[in-house]
Amino acid sequence: MRSGALKSDWLPAFEAAPRHQFVPDTIWPGRAGANRQDDRVTLEGQPDLWWKAVYRDAPITTQWDHGEYTGPKTGRTPTSSNSMPTMVFTMLDALNIREGQEVLEIGTGTGWNAALLSQRLGADHVVSVEVDPRTAEDARNRLTLGGLHPLVHVGNGAEGYAERAPYDRLIATCSVGSVPAAWREQTVSGGIIVTPWGPTYGGEAVARLTVAEDGSASGSFVGSSAFMRMSVQRKELPPTRSFLDGHEWPAAGVRSETTLSPDDVGEWVHMFAIGVQVPDLFCRVDWGENGAYRLWLMDTGVTSWATADYAKGHTEYPVVQSGPRRLWDELETAWHWWDQRGRPGFARFGLTVDNDGEHVWLDSPDQPVPLRRRAV
Repeated sequence: MRSGALKSDWLPAFEAAPRHQFVPDTIWPGRAGANRQDDRVTLEGQPDLWWKAVYRDAPITTQWDHGEYTGPKTGRTPTSSNSMPTMVFTMLDALNIREGQEVLEIGTGTGWNAALLSQRLGADHVVSVEVDPRTAEDARNRLTLGGLHPLVHVGNGAEGYAERAPYDRLIATCSVGSVPAAWREQTVSGGIIVTPWGPTYGGEAVARLTVAEDGSASGSFVGSSAFMRMSVQRKELPPTRSFLDGHEWPAAGVRSETTLSPDDVGEWVHMFAIGVQVPDLFCRVDWGENGAYRLWLMDTGVTSWATADYAKGHTEYPVVQSGPRRLWDELETAWHWWDQRGRPGFARFGLTVDNDGEHVWLDSPDQPVPLRRRAV
């Protein structure tokens, strides 16, 4: 409660459904504010570390690679987690729940969020959709031990759960790059959708959208987030070598220099502001010595690439660009647009979703963020 995320109206639910009851015995503790996980910790083997992780304000990874990796280190891709408590209660607060309302949760995970909603509204008013059958079964078992029996459905979260629609509120515990149409269709007019949303390039924030009578949904972002992507929207981005046609860097790339440091475009809000303007852009980093690195920019259509080299203490940075597009130039233009508007944080951005797609705006829906390149 000291952070302000856990409000008094959610305190009874928190006390009735403490986090430790919804954390498995084997975990990979995370770190607040970073997409990094520590090595495996087990309740049986390291009880002190387990309890410390559970009651630290940080996310906990509970599954890697859809359960295929269970080793002592970390797997390739985290596929289930228990979110950090401040994020959980910030998002629940954004739902603005009222007694008697029906809620659809996308992403059951360990079941903690569903438990909190069930304690607040009653389990009969809560439906939770989980794509992974084993994760869903484990969550049901934890919920049952707590005396709670919300409907936990195994299925594709992008499809929602039409059998119990319409819903007054919808909350997603996974991120999306495109809000599924089914979510809007299954939410009542005036209902609220709370979901993490972010572009391909990176950066992510929680959108709080109100559904209108015409079926569109619009609202502001309420703060930074870093959730796992919904499984059906995870992208397999092309490898770097596919851009070089068998040649070594710099191939036939055009050389130039920039005064914009690659280090000044890598924070979460930078990536968000760039990514919403250049939707088909993605990046990778090749690390060198003494903090030096090469930032790679590529497009999802595999037509163009660029690199910018960073070294500490420098004020100019070598750039190479190749292909019909000049991706570093596009990034610089997007960054300068953000800089010239006072370097807005996430709270000044908003999102409108309708049958024509996603429209990001700044300060109000009549001020759309410019698209430097439309995603294909």
